[in-house]
Amino acid sequence: MTSDQNSPAREGAQSPSRLRRLLSGPESDPATDAGYRDAPDRVGFFTDTSVCIGCKACEVACKEWNAVPEDGLTLTGMSYDNTQSLGASTWRHVAFIEQQVAAPTGPPDPEGRALLPLAVAPADGAQDPGTTRWLMSSDVCKHCTHAACLDVCPTGSLFRTEFGTVVVQEDICNGCGYCVPACPYGVIEQRPGDGRAFKCTMCYDRIGAGQEPACAKACPTESIQFGPLDELRERAALRVEQLHAADVPQARLYGHEPDDGVGGDGAFFLLLDEPEVYGLPPAPVVTTRDLPTMWKHAGAAALALLAAAGTAHAWSAFLGHLPTSRPTARFGKGPR
Repeated sequence: MTSDQNSPAREGAQSPSRLRRLLSGPESDPATDAGYRDAPDRVGFFTDTSVCIGCKACEVACKEWNAVPEDGLTLTGMSYDNTQSLGASTWRHVAFIEQQVAAPTGPPDPEGRALLPLAVAPADGAQDPGTTRWLMSSDVCKHCTHAACLDVCPTGSLFRTEFGTVVVQEDICNGCGYCVPACPYGVIEQRPGDGRAFKCTMCYDRIGAGQEPACAKACPTESIQFGPLDELRERAALRVEQLHAADVPQARLYGHEPDDGVGGDGAFFLLLDEPEVYGLPPAPVVTTRDLPTMWKHAGAAALALLAAAGTAHAWSAFLGHLPTSRPTARFGKGPR
């Protein structure tokens, strides 16, 4: 990579239409709009939850490579989950979701292996209603096309890389916490006892050296796939078609649409149930989307206040020039 690729170019003024595009709506090349010249292809994650086995190798690899501190080993009591959610010290979180479903009671698999039911079979008299289905998914920062955490950061600690990812520079973070409520997914968090914000960097140091992120490298089933985002989207669409053909109609993609509320995610998922089941918002929207409208309304309100103040001042000046009393009328004849 050249030095031009490593530093954003700051040439010319931003047009109003471009500023609006930077905050919301479809955005085909966020790295170029961030100022990078000749940026490489945008990269990202595709997580296929249908082949996740819940081994947590991704969590361990992430912590080891990025020196992320231990975040507690207390089971939630809701499954085999001891990290609960993403946070400042949990950049990868494997969710374990247990569901009671009905599964066919036909002959066993020819190879004698237990089959994990991916689809929810309709309950009827010929099926067992007590089968447990496990949904497992490795969650991560979405590296949004329109990243509100980046938009609200006052120090530039959060920045867009030449690969289209979003990274925190902890040595610049001042611990203001503005990014925490700005994230529509609740990913970024301030570390207790430290105050600074931390999240997944998609192993920026590794991908800059031509390697894949540690979590994807460690995944034994290729549930976590890394590569050019356009290629991953094509691969994901084919995988959904394959599952539908295998009688798994619940399979759907999440976060892959470039025209969704965040402009598409840099890390998207294949899910086997509704997003809410996995703890994901059904229709996330970048929290800074309405900033231009808000500033427009604020400007109009300020102008209205100035106009009202000017009118009040003018009336005050006008009333101040009026005589305070009228002359007394004299009746009758005065002295001659």
